[in-house]
Amino acid sequence: MSENDEQWRVRFDAEVTFGNGGGLQTRGFLLDVPGPEIGDAELAELFVRHLGLLMVDTVRVSGREAVREPHKGSRGTGGEGRRTADGTESGARGSDAERGRDGRRIVDLSHTIRHGMTTYPGLPGPEIGEHLTREASRDHYAPGTEFAIGRITMVSNTGTYLDSPFHRFGGGHDLAGLPIGTFADLDGVVVRVHDAGGRAVDRAALLPYDVTGRAVLIHTGWDRHWGTERYGHGHPYLTADAVAWLVDRRAALVGIDSLNIDDTDDGTRPAHTGLLAAGIPVVEHLRGLDRLPPQGFRFHAAPPPVEGMGTFPVRAYALLDAADEAG
Repeated sequence: MSENDEQWRVRFDAEVTFGNGGGLQTRGFLLDVPGPEIGDAELAELFVRHLGLLMVDTVRVSGREAVREPHKGSRGTGGEGRRTADGTESGARGSDAERGRDGRRIVDLSHTIRHGMTTYPGLPGPEIGEHLTREASRDHYAPGTEFAIGRITMVSNTGTYLDSPFHRFGGGHDLAGLPIGTFADLDGVVVRVHDAGGRAVDRAALLPYDVTGRAVLIHTGWDRHWGTERYGHGHPYLTADAVAWLVDRRAALVGIDSLNIDDTDDGTRPAHTGLLAAGIPVVEHLRGLDRLPPQGFRFHAAPPPVEGMGTFPVRAYALLDAADEAG
């Protein structure tokens, strides 16, 4: 057997702390590794993925020892999630869930747009009115026939909306140029961080999930503040390190039920910058992610194809088979 064909495992101790409180300690844990020179940080990531740990804050590795022996099939250590983003795979309860004609459950994940509502502090609310009233339309049609034509004036960042690369980069795809497969009929996965103590959603929170080619929906629970002054301040967000991991793993789309996917105190906007530079659309101001299972649903968030615009409201929703509904 050549040196390149050798298989290695590492025996180590680990101390884990969780973002929602509590911890975990292991002694003499054995894990398959690519080689004996693996660093502590990468070893910690493999450990988290192998155990499927959620809401991890920190992992401290100590007492490590490399062992030359055959792999035992550790989960998450063989490069899972590094496939191309071309392939896709594929419940919920609540007042906003209903059945489609094919029996699948539909879960609405969008906020309702109303006249004068605030989506983002400092941006004007939509103005909704009438271009043609029903009464005025009677002069144009046969007796008993009438129509209403509405009018809306709004900024593109209203309600639940999708950001295309053009939102951040002048040379990126606008809404008309963004391929429809990047925001429609995507295999979805929910990352639950709603009980975490801090605002920042870091790389460690994402490690247990296979995100390649999927719509990654970050469930923070911040949507409970929608329509209140609280919603606009102190929201959860993704860190630059988390974004780099999502880009490296080739997520198809990233959504969040929060005011912004970035910390709005950081003018560099690393989350928007990293994701949109990689051609990964962003959906902000989602709601109702608690009504979805962790996976096993299809996600849709289609904006109209408007040329020269990078952001627009969407009707975001999830489709899930009746057999796969959340309990």
